[in-house]
Amino acid sequence: MEFESAVPQLPLTGERTVPGIVEENYWFRRHEAAYLALRPYCVDAFVLEAGCGEGYGADLLARDAVGVLGLDYDAMTLHHVAKAYPRVHTARANLAALPVGSSTVDVVANFQVIEHLWDQEGFLRECLRVLRPGSRLLVTTPNRITFSPGRDTPLNPFHTRELSPSELVELLRDTGFEVEFLAGLRHGARLGVLDAEFGGSLIDAQVAVAVSGAPWPEALRDAVASVAAQDFVISEQDLDSSLDIVAVAVRP
Repeated sequence: MEFESAVPQLPLTGERTVPGIVEENYWFRRHEAAYLALRPYCVDAFVLEAGCGEGYGADLLARDAVGVLGLDYDAMTLHHVAKAYPRVHTARANLAALPVGSSTVDVVANFQVIEHLWDQEGFLRECLRVLRPGSRLLVTTPNRITFSPGRDTPLNPFHTRELSPSELVELLRDTGFEVEFLAGLRHGARLGVLDAEFGGSLIDAQVAVAVSGAPWPEALRDAVASVAAQDFVISEQDLDSSLDIVAVAVRP
């Protein structure tokens, strides 16, 4: 699935994923895979995306939703979203205080955002407040066990607190949610082949180039450009070894 726009791209800072950049394609497709998997929950729903970033995901959800409100704190980002994705309504907001009424939202989507927040508990309580009873919170986040292995602090400087699958479940339940679905995103068979071609890890090969500042080897660049959302699988098996955690939680 392609996302093309005449609107200029946002700068790539490392804090958010931006589509349309070859060297960023692996991360974009990894995120897109989760949006596609959870998209059915948003059909005919009013969706609040808390932390919409560049806006490609909110636009994807808006294709089936009654409406999508994308929230972000960065004014430049929201200006971009409004121009690039006219189906998405936008508002500038701190996610610690969601700017909508209580029990007014069918779905809160929070994709690769909760790990950036200082007050994760407070944010989830706000999600609980704005959701209608029986409505759902969709969450994806990097798995701390595999994203920052053996560390007490995240490797990514933009992350404040990463979570393991069990930690995410505990956090959701402690703030009043019932966990309906918990799974992990990982490489499918084709990415497994690419992992083997690049010394055991396509991710590590990309990180090594980024850290060194060296030009991208043509073979690696071509491999990254070829990655599609369908190359990732989401499974409820062996959660601790997954790359990202995917959760669906219900407001009782």
